[in-house]
Amino acid sequence: MSGPSNLVRVGEQRAREAIAAAITQACSQAKITPSQIERTCIGVAGGARPETAKVLRRILSEIVSGEIEIVGDMVIAMEAAAGSGPGVIVIAGTGSIAYGRNTAGQTARAGGWGFAISDEGSAHWIGRAAVAAVMRACDEGQRPNLLNSLMQAWRLETREQLILAANATPTADFAGLLPTIVSAAQSEDPIAHDVLAQAGAELAMLAKIVIARLFRDGEEVGVAMSGGVFRNAELVRRVFYNNLRLTYPHVLVSEDVVDAVKGALELARKGAKAASR
Repeated sequence: MSGPSNLVRVGEQRAREAIAAAITQACSQAKITPSQIERTCIGVAGGARPETAKVLRRILSEIVSGEIEIVGDMVIAMEAAAGSGPGVIVIAGTGSIAYGRNTAGQTARAGGWGFAISDEGSAHWIGRAAVAAVMRACDEGQRPNLLNSLMQAWRLETREQLILAANATPTADFAGLLPTIVSAAQSEDPIAHDVLAQAGAELAMLAKIVIARLFRDGEEVGVAMSGGVFRNAELVRRVFYNNLRLTYPHVLVSEDVVDAVKGALELARKGAKAASR
């Protein structure tokens, strides 16, 4: 495992360290060196932006050999879920986005515009929503159990420290609160339960927007999930599925959470094959 590599959130230096650590670990497991890599495909949030791709290409060229392909994280997740065929992928990790492609090759996306204005249902969104809900409960004269859990997660001792930490944007690690919130929901904490349920509904809405733009009414659509929120929060998966099927009963939602890394590997292989022709 390596740390976050989103350039906008963590900066170039931390992104460089995280990418280098991930490549080192992968090469160690494969028993090769970075210089032996012939083609690299990396999918990251914002990878489609030229300025982001330029920086990432420079970082990667200092670590690996061969050709480098940089795409958005939704592209590798879509490849892992549907290959070159039609479908919809919804990603809920630190951020979130829905992305789809129809049989005509047309694509559409919804969400994924950054944590300040979007990323609905993501780990960041969930953490921020939980802190906000806890503070609202405190305003109403309650002392919710989740308050203590969140303070412990951030290693804080008082509510005032929590307020200061939560407002230390963009350094507040809301996404890091996800395991605490999931655990609290499993223990039937009402605030945690409601936040995760709302996250599932928000992610379903992103999928609905993409489906409405790309597919005909009644058309069979494959929908897949990817990212740590789906992988670790059963409640989010359940609400997402039920909410989506309520509006689009014809959709086929895969129960397995897609591993986007497999999509990056497949794109790298396709690129290598095309280059050898």
